[in-house]
Amino acid sequence: MKFGKIFKKQMVPEWVEAYVDYNGLKRILKQIRSHKQHSKLLTRVASTASQQAEALHRSFSGLSFHHRNSVGGGDIEDQVIKVDQQDDSDSHLNKLYKTKFLKKSDEFEECFFKKLDENLNKVNRFYREKVEEVLEEAALLDKQMDALIALRVKVKKPDDAINIDMVHGIDRTSIPEEEASHIVTDIVPVSHTDGEEEEAAGTGDKQDLHEILERVKMNDALESPMSTLKGFFGDSKTDEPISKKGLKKAEEQLRLVFSEFYQKLRRLKEYSFMNLLAFSKIMKKYEKIASRNASRNYMKTVDNSLIGSSDEVNRLLERVEVTFVKHFSSGNRREGMKCLRPKVKRERHRVTFFSGFFSGCSIALIVAVVFKIESRKLMEKDYGTAYMANIIPLYSLFGYIILHMLMYSANIYFWRLYRVNYTFIFGFKQGTELGYREVFLVSTGLSVLAFICFLLNLQFDMDWKTKVHNTLPEVIPLGLVTIVLFILFCPFNIIYRSSRVFFLRSLLHCICAPLYEVTLPDFFLADHLTSQVQAIRSLELFICYYGLGEYMQRQEKCHSHGVYNVFYFVVGVIPYWLRFLQCIRRLCEENESVHGYNALKYMLTIIAVIIRTAFELRKGRNWMILALVSSGVAICMNTFWDIVIDWGLLRRHSKNPYLRDKLLVPHKSVYFAAMVVDVILRVAWMQLVLEFNLKSLHKVAVSTIISCLEIVRRGMWSFFRLENEHLNNVGKYRAFKSVPHPFHYYDNDDTDDKDD
Repeated sequence: MKFGKIFKKQMVPEWVEAYVDYNGLKRILKQIRSHKQHSKLLTRVASTASQQAEALHRSFSGLSFHHRNSVGGGDIEDQVIKVDQQDDSDSHLNKLYKTKFLKKSDEFEECFFKKLDENLNKVNRFYREKVEEVLEEAALLDKQMDALIALRVKVKKPDDAINIDMVHGIDRTSIPEEEASHIVTDIVPVSHTDGEEEEAAGTGDKQDLHEILERVKMNDALESPMSTLKGFFGDSKTDEPISKKGLKKAEEQLRLVFSEFYQKLRRLKEYSFMNLLAFSKIMKKYEKIASRNASRNYMKTVDNSLIGSSDEVNRLLERVEVTFVKHFSSGNRREGMKCLRPKVKRERHRVTFFSGFFSGCSIALIVAVVFKIESRKLMEKDYGTAYMANIIPLYSLFGYIILHMLMYSANIYFWRLYRVNYTFIFGFKQGTELGYREVFLVSTGLSVLAFICFLLNLQFDMDWKTKVHNTLPEVIPLGLVTIVLFILFCPFNIIYRSSRVFFLRSLLHCICAPLYEVTLPDFFLADHLTSQVQAIRSLELFICYYGLGEYMQRQEKCHSHGVYNVFYFVVGVIPYWLRFLQCIRRLCEENESVHGYNALKYMLTIIAVIIRTAFELRKGRNWMILALVSSGVAICMNTFWDIVIDWGLLRRHSKNPYLRDKLLVPHKSVYFAAMVVDVILRVAWMQLVLEFNLKSLHKVAVSTIISCLEIVRRGMWSFFRLENEHLNNVGKYRAFKSVPHPFHYYDNDDTDDKDD
């Protein structure tokens, strides 16, 4: 594999603009090569013309002519360039590099080194910013570890006053003062200068643990329903009592903090290594093309720059490993490193095999179902339409789920193709995220199971009109639902348990909105639930059909029950109401007006759904007009929000007119087509209100088709929504999630307030 592809593959997606522009430099080298070839060609033509003129001159004058080559035999000067340093006007800590040619050069070579200098300055500036960030974060971890150790000692020995030196087995009284001043505990993964080490050893390490605990409180963000309710009712008591439960919670949080911090350090180390390698590769290419000995001189400058000479990251990595192994894995280095360095997920061939196998089985079962219906001429009989209207809503639930999973599988494929870091955006644990092959495998497996059950229903119910019949086939859909729910809630580590737990946790956060803090996976899932209203209503139908005994008569008369109709309204509104509550929570926490407008959008949609459902049950011209008006307003608002806010498109003054400045898909027509399709599929939502005269399709079939189109629209929306989120992260170089620290230190103002 060529280095350019390896370099691109190893990039942190959110830092892509901070890397060396390797491809851009290669393009300039191609221009240099073309210019050199053109120059050689002109030289060869001139030499040939000169030789011909000499021959012609000798033929006329008879004089001998000795040709003298004025060009040296390919000698290359040892020093071709000189790299000067100057202070950066933005920061006195940064050095700017500028290359000057000591020998004659063409404009393309000057352009190459100008761009090379720009990349070196960019890389050094970014690297310094990130190193300063990790040093600040390491200093915070210093205090967090002090508090954790103090809490551990307090829980184990609540009546003892033990200082940090005793925790580490250091007896400073038996050590000479000049030696004690150089002792630094290994609690903190932070890099100090010599003066800072002496200051830390002389002051911070001698603090009494009780004094530390007096200046510390447990962070209690409004992340759980109980803490949210306490905060809502004004309960300001946030101090976590000193207990084993509080200690365990703090340890779990710090494990996550250390793990994320370690990943950040590793990425920063890889960033340094890959950029140094890119500079080396591009300079070797330049030497080969330009025949100038400039690589050694320039690489010496690169090696002496910050990114080539800084060792802070390596020292931080070593200290994090030592600290984590000692305090979080009981000195077991293997277990500690397993937590810090999770294994990279491998693609398994059996997943691909079974995906293909289940896909083939699904196609064969579809053919079998169609053949069964046509061979018995079910649709031509009087009871055929009634039977299909009765059975399709029960199995359409699985169709919606399968289609949604297929769309999600396609999204993952294209996110990976265009390097959208969906695992970071969703917050998946490294090594546990599902790829598109795994999602496709689950969807095709469920498809096979659903079609087998549907085919069994057809086989057993062909003579269902007879008075004597068996009710066992009627419970087949219920058995299928039971199997799916058992797999979903199965506590055993089978069938992607970590992904199921992640889904159920996000689902719980959606259901309990606004009691939980709203994260992107939560509102992303809630948005998808709004596209599964018909699936949720199918679950309600299962409860009615089997709970009220309708399956015994093999007739679906749920709409004759008043309670069912009430819940028919409620179920249609629930997904939008949950999303509305999430927007209200974010509006209260973040104080951004955009969340208020988003809440208004969902309230308008709720009104439209209620009026539409009333028209569906009661009919009437007045209800139809109200449904059309409310649905039209909701559609306009939702379509505008999809395209402008969620996708970030329709920017008139962007580099790409009516799109946005940065695009991951190279073909702009894809974005315009997506906007048109989104509008069309949004309008299709009004199909049930307009009630077009479609003779070839039953109302149930029309409803099913429109619901499937909405799922397809949601899948398309998901790709561009995450693309826009990823580009926002790229613009802010946000590549790591922020994990809250378990302890908060009182500053002087906080202490004064506490005393008051």
